[in-house]
Amino acid sequence: MSRGVWVLAGGGLVLVWLLVVAEALMVSSQSGSPIQRWEMLAVPTTAKFRGLSVVSGNVVWASGTSGTVIRTTDGGKTWDVFAVPGAAELDFRDVEAFGPDVAYVLAAGEDDKSRIYKTTDGGKTWHLQFTNPDVAGFLDAIAFWDDKTGLALGDPVNGHFQLFATTDGQTWQRLPNLPEALPDEGAFAASGTCLVTQGERNAWFCTGGPNGARVFRSTDGGATWAASEVPIGVKGKTAGGFSLAFRDVEHGMIVGGDYTKPNEVGANTAITTDGGKTWRRALPLPFRSCVAWEPGTWWAAGTSGIDAFGGQSWQQVDGGNWNAINFRDSVGWAVGPDGRVGKVTR
Repeated sequence: MSRGVWVLAGGGLVLVWLLVVAEALMVSSQSGSPIQRWEMLAVPTTAKFRGLSVVSGNVVWASGTSGTVIRTTDGGKTWDVFAVPGAAELDFRDVEAFGPDVAYVLAAGEDDKSRIYKTTDGGKTWHLQFTNPDVAGFLDAIAFWDDKTGLALGDPVNGHFQLFATTDGQTWQRLPNLPEALPDEGAFAASGTCLVTQGERNAWFCTGGPNGARVFRSTDGGATWAASEVPIGVKGKTAGGFSLAFRDVEHGMIVGGDYTKPNEVGANTAITTDGGKTWRRALPLPFRSCVAWEPGTWWAAGTSGIDAFGGQSWQQVDGGNWNAINFRDSVGWAVGPDGRVGKVTR
């Protein structure tokens, strides 16, 4: 279903705006329709997945409820299902993997239910690396520049977002300069993509709340942060920016909305062409919890479906319930509740 028709119906001015957005997104209008048929894969679990890490076309990890982590090394033909010891009551909202053997998983939850585990032997054993030290803390996501250097993001404690860093892949330390939060501002642990990294030192995270969406950016590995307002059209405790993706240091997209209104189409996306310093609205979508860039196409997934922007308009390519999406080597993957895993080959 193309939503471009709705946009173009406004007349010439809207058409010009559409073309400017398409140019800013840097996707070729000659790429054609991005619609592909998503293949549902059989995975022996009913866990609700939110974490997704696509290492290659063959190696994929996902994480979810009841301390569950899954892995395929053959492109989804077979799956290993791991129950992390001592984590049966935890919800793994994020996973970051670096091949078939090394992966980190982040559990989101209040107090000591927010944790970080790591495996170096393909899921056979798991080591608890970090437990949230704050009673009021809540971890949202992790992101890495390489297999030893990364950040973990947590909701505000005492008025400041919590950020923890590792430089050895083993230990985590709270950063000394924590960015200040607005009243009732927070991040959303919806897909593990509210925090992203790029290059050697760049990082961004997005937020929401009654005062609207913001994006925080760092160019020095998290030592300092600057915030920018984002024109996501909905505000509230359940609304804001949920996910970020950057195709390079300058060009990125944010998606979000209000997760209590999953089918409401509105100003739930925005783009940047200056590394996150400024943002402008992109074409409307329903609530989406995850955005991903595949060369030539932006993809967005949420609880009411998957959409793709291939040059001129968003097109809905699947109407299922999804939480996260990502691509690598022209192969796309999506995960959701009840053990849902989908795959598409471009």
